[in-house]
This record gives sequence, C-alpha cells and structure tokens, in this order.
Amino acid sequence: MSPLNTLVPSNTQSAPRLTRHYRNLSLILLLCGAWLFWASHFHSLVDLIQEYGRFVFLGITGAIFANSTGAGGGVIFIPVFSNLNFSESQSVATSFMIQCFGMTAGAISWSLHYKKRHLEDAAWSGFVKAALLAAFFSVLGFWSSQLLQLNSPSSLHTSFSIFSIVLGIAIVISSKSSTPITRAIRPVDFLWLALIGYFGGIITAWLSVGVGELVVIYLMLRGLCAKMAVATGVIVSAITVWSASPIHIFSTNSHALFELVLFAGPGAVIGGLLARKLALYLPVKVLKLFFSIWIILTGSAMLAS
Repeated sequence: MSPLNTLVPSNTQSAPRLTRHYRNLSLILLLCGAWLFWASHFHSLVDLIQEYGRFVFLGITGAIFANSTGAGGGVIFIPVFSNLNFSESQSVATSFMIQCFGMTAGAISWSLHYKKRHLEDAAWSGFVKAALLAAFFSVLGFWSSQLLQLNSPSSLHTSFSIFSIVLGIAIVISSKSSTPITRAIRPVDFLWLALIGYFGGIITAWLSVGVGELVVIYLMLRGLCAKMAVATGVIVSAITVWSASPIHIFSTNSHALFELVLFAGPGAVIGGLLARKLALYLPVKVLKLFFSIWIILTGSAMLAS
C-alpha cells in the first residue's frame, strides 16, 4: 500500500476529532465567558476569590460523589454548611443551586453514555421511562410539599442526620446484594418508582437530597444493572433540583449564597463530568460501600453534635 493511501484514512478519522475538539473548546470558552459575566455583577472579584474560592473543591467533591453513586450532592453540602453555621434555609437553597450545576452535568454525561453504549442493551431497557416517570412524580412531590406547606417533622439537622444513617445502612445492604444483571424493569417497578419519586420529592424539598438515593437503592435491590440505577438516580435528581429553581434561584426571596455558588457551581460541573468516568472504571458497589460509610459517619457526627 502506498504512503498516500495510508494517509487518507488517518485524515478522514481525524476530521471528526478536530470538529469535536473545536466544539468542546468553543463550549468551554462560552461557559468561561458566562462565568465572568456573572462574576462582574459582584463587587470585587479578588475579594470573592479570597473568601469563596476554596468552595470550588467542595463543588467538585460533592458532584463526584453525587454523580458516581446516584446520591445527591446535598449529602456533602449540608454537613459543611451546618458546620459553617448557615441557617437551614441558606443550607437548603445553596445546596439546591449547586446541584443544578453538578447534577445537570452528570445527567448529560450519563445520557450521552447511554445513547452511545447502551441504546440496545437489555440491561438498560426501560431506563428512559423509569427516569422520566420517577422525575415527574418527584417534581409533583416537591411542589406538593411547597404548596401544601408540608414541613419536616423535625429540624433539618436532626432529619438529615437520621436520613443519612438510614440511607447508609440501606446502601450497604444493596451493595451486598447478588450480582445483577440483564434483568429488565417490570411494570410493577414503574408503580414503585412513581411512589418512591413522589415521597422522595417531598424529602428532597426538606433536605435538598433524597429522591435520587431512594431510586438507586430500589433499582439495585431489585437486581437491576447498578450503573443504570446510578444513571437513573442522577437524572431524577437533576430534574428535581431544577424544578426548585423558581424558589431557590430565580426568586428575589432566595436564601442561597450566590457568592459561594459562583465558585462551587463550576466546581460541581467539573465533578459531574468526571463522575461518570470514575463510576465506569471502578466497581459501583465499591463506591457505594465507601460512600455509605462516609454518610453514616457524617450523620452520626451531626446527630451527636
């Protein structure tokens, strides 16, 4: 084969890669421009960086855990904000807003992975229907809580601590279940996902976290593909937190700390994009076990404080 012939396929294959490269670069530049425009609305960028810059790492950490295990970022954010003496309303609103960044990035990443690798995979059958159904009822549960003024039965501090411990134990149980895998979602599962979505949405309204974890735990206990379960939980959480945006983001009465979100939000985007790669390279059960230990310890520490 002549040298000329060997070059043609290489050039042909490199063209799509260059197109993707420039498209990704354009997107990064656009996001950076949007961030600078947002930052320009605050007084001093230097002062903001000095005071809130460290929260970039909080956003990255929370989003990695959230999007690689299906657990919402509030599991990380709420204890940190509690330690910083934020009020309950500040903690919840700020957590919701950060998750709008991280969970969205994770949901897009997992959706593209499904479209590219699992569109015809029997283990992922019903994925889209399950995610959209649970998300619909989660949003319904969230707004039921708001409109009917269903308040948490106890303080955010106590509720979150107890919820974390129970959730951690449930994740340990799900992690030790038998190896799943080509089992498909059954009609009865959709009924349970609707119920879990609704009550999970109410819990999420109280704690900024809840529905994603409950969905993942149910799907794993049912013996379904662990990665599909995580992807479903991430998408349900992303839609749920965005449904709260009229209250926690776009409302003039929002209690969110926008200065903190200015840095934690982009960090959450980075974490959300990295999380899927981490979940695919490492066994999800190992991540679940590690994460369950973390949130059990966190919940116990908060309960004891």
